[in-house]
Amino acid sequence: MTASALFPIPLTDVASLRFGHWTDAAAGTGCTVIVAPDGATGGVDVRGGAPASRETDLLRPENTVQQIHAVCLSGGSAFGLEAASGVARELEERGIGLDTGAALVPIVCSSCIFDLAFGDAAVRPDVAAGSAATVAALDGDQTAPLAEGSVGAGAGATVGKLNGPACAMKGGLGARAFSLGNLRVGAIAVVNACGNACDPATGATIAGMRTAPDAREIADMEDALFAAGAHAQMPLDRTNTTISCIVTNARLTKAEATKVAQMAADAYAHVIRPTHTTNDGDTVYVMATGELEGDQPPLDVIGLAATRALEAALVAGVSEATGSHGIPAARDFA
Repeated sequence: MTASALFPIPLTDVASLRFGHWTDAAAGTGCTVIVAPDGATGGVDVRGGAPASRETDLLRPENTVQQIHAVCLSGGSAFGLEAASGVARELEERGIGLDTGAALVPIVCSSCIFDLAFGDAAVRPDVAAGSAATVAALDGDQTAPLAEGSVGAGAGATVGKLNGPACAMKGGLGARAFSLGNLRVGAIAVVNACGNACDPATGATIAGMRTAPDAREIADMEDALFAAGAHAQMPLDRTNTTISCIVTNARLTKAEATKVAQMAADAYAHVIRPTHTTNDGDTVYVMATGELEGDQPPLDVIGLAATRALEAALVAGVSEATGSHGIPAARDFA
């Protein structure tokens, strides 16, 4: 399959999913929610060494819950996991969740980025923020393109942090989708990587570690790590994470959704250099609604399409970001 076989489509055309943001631009944080009102088969792949997550064990193929109702991507580090409770509360009020007999229990998976050092560390996405993002998803206009860049969970994202925040650049949230016949696959990515972000088609660096706090030149961070050798260390450990969600109308089992997540995670290595470090909590979720009609491509084709969608979303996350809080974005140097 060549890249030309994939046709770009709006993320909101992938399946009967709903998308919403909550953003506090002044504090430099936010959260983003993907809701499956009728449930979706979930999968996950966690490769980073410092994840902040909720309900990832539930997605293991051998565990009994078969569908999830939302994925919440959030800022706020571990504090931001509270936003998922707001998502669950809003879904319960609307009659969305797993019927346990005693109550409806919405199954909400969540991962967070560390953005506490970007804006106001005292402001984190909380229950009210998660509820607000869910309201935006369920009641908002889904015909308009989903906002990208420094919004939602991408509000406080940064990249290129080997030499500390003074030399970093702005990351953000990207959303891209493709169709291949009746198959539709999309991705939302929040790029808050330790490494630099590159264009996988050309290898050119888009955003990353600048050579000095007032410089416009971006250094090769992998070369810088090699040069530092035994003296290489992060100014703030465990403060980076790229979190993503693949969405598709494909018919997948939990094991197949997990395999798609594993394949799509290769997009991180194609765009972020270096990636999956001990200071990153890199995570990829999959939500498959099973709405595809007719013949379905083989699993490897679905996984490859997911990889391409995630590559495009990762690139968009940094190219659509806007500079703020003293941190420049790629568009500032265009």
